[in-house]
Amino acid sequence: MNFAHTVGNLAVRFGDREALVNIERNRRYTFRELHALTNRIVNMLRERLELRRGDVYLCILENDNISLFHAWTALKGDASAAYTNYRDAFEEHRWQVEFLRPKVVFIENALIDRYFDLLHGQGIKVVCMDPPATPREGLWYFWDLLEGVPDHNPGIDNDVQKDALVYRFTGGTTGQSKCAAYTIDNWMALRDSMYLEAEQPYQPDTRFLHMAPISHGSGLGLLPTLFRGGCTLTQNIPDLAQLCRNIEAEQATMTLLVPTMIYRLLELPEARDYDLSSLQTMAYGAAPMSPTKLRQAQERFGNIFMQIYGATESLHAVALLSKADHLTENEKQLSSAGRIAVGAEILIVDDNGQEVPLGTTGELWVRSRGTIAGYYKNPEGTATEFHNGYWKSGDMGYIDPQGFLFLVDRKKDMIITGGFNVYAIEVEAALNAHPAVSNSAVVGIPHEEWGEAVHAEVVLKAGESVSAQALIEHVKGRLGRFKVPKSIVFVDALPVSVVGKVLRRQVREKYWKDKARCVS
Repeated sequence: MNFAHTVGNLAVRFGDREALVNIERNRRYTFRELHALTNRIVNMLRERLELRRGDVYLCILENDNISLFHAWTALKGDASAAYTNYRDAFEEHRWQVEFLRPKVVFIENALIDRYFDLLHGQGIKVVCMDPPATPREGLWYFWDLLEGVPDHNPGIDNDVQKDALVYRFTGGTTGQSKCAAYTIDNWMALRDSMYLEAEQPYQPDTRFLHMAPISHGSGLGLLPTLFRGGCTLTQNIPDLAQLCRNIEAEQATMTLLVPTMIYRLLELPEARDYDLSSLQTMAYGAAPMSPTKLRQAQERFGNIFMQIYGATESLHAVALLSKADHLTENEKQLSSAGRIAVGAEILIVDDNGQEVPLGTTGELWVRSRGTIAGYYKNPEGTATEFHNGYWKSGDMGYIDPQGFLFLVDRKKDMIITGGFNVYAIEVEAALNAHPAVSNSAVVGIPHEEWGEAVHAEVVLKAGESVSAQALIEHVKGRLGRFKVPKSIVFVDALPVSVVGKVLRRQVREKYWKDKARCVS
């Protein structure tokens, strides 16, 4: 496939419609201009930076700048683009550089002082995205490199199922991140999975505002928006007040947030001060929402919520809880991940890899066109986590008779207390339903009698107070005695990843750090 031909057809079809807006840098591109610019970028990568098939370039960039290198650019070329989160720690970026051995790294100017010597010392070409304050030998400026580069079709055919053109890293919330490798067909499967559903959030008038990193989950909305003739809006700063201002100013119709951000939005004055009525869809993912808080959000913002369950290893959506599904009076259904996505093949299996009956909890295995073939330069991880085209998600769940997928936890987050299996996510949902609770993390901690005891760290809403015993009684009334936290501590904040996921592992580690074993 020559992906530039495909995007060229979109440029003809949608012409002067707005396709990409970089809000902080005040850059605006029509479909025609975006197509020409991305052609120029690919031609520059090939001719001036000498990137060819088998080479890798790494992007450590904010949303504005990484949008210039995203799938609509990467799939036109033959070198492989690697996307990492700009807000990852320096040591994580160092590991990624050593792992990928990129020929070129594109960085934000704020990183030059700390990153340049590390990169330049390894013979890597370093390209900054804004004019550098101080010139350095070996430091290139992106827009200078583009000067005079023609915008003709790069003329590259790629095998849609074999050529790995994009690399992304797994979240790393359960240990060292892994590198997923994607083909054109994986990305087209992502696009198609959004179009196959009866409910269509992507329309020609879609204006999708990305505050979450497009290097990760939020970036999965770019191609579905592009091929519908919609517009992508990028925001760099993860600031909800700024998000509200941008929604009003840009008349955004869609955005994606993790549940913790939606909880904060409910309490944010700017969410009332600014006109958010243009929003038609608020997608959420990465973690389930508390049904109680979801009801509050629906009352506040309307029935605009859509849950998407997916994974780094599978660009095709796994399950979706549509807006129509959110209208149910069945609170349990609201806690599901939604119905299995059209085109996704899902198995729920036991410890032996055998499929289990409906309603039985097991591990979720995923297979689709969007499922990657394996991890880059990691044959052991590939052999462990992939089988016959299926990715073994490590998520424990079940499918009910109505076809809704319920996730009960990660395999590693199951708590075994006194012989009973307790899933942390269940207890967190009960805690978060209390009106005084903002968020919580539930883990198993060592206990001489039960092996592990259910323990919770809880963040209260500003100005609220409640006793630990009152919360314990609250959970007991919802889940029963053996799932109740034996202890609760109140904290100011929970550790979260750069994309907003609560890091249970970090909460758990401090209770097990002096133990020879980390489970009962």
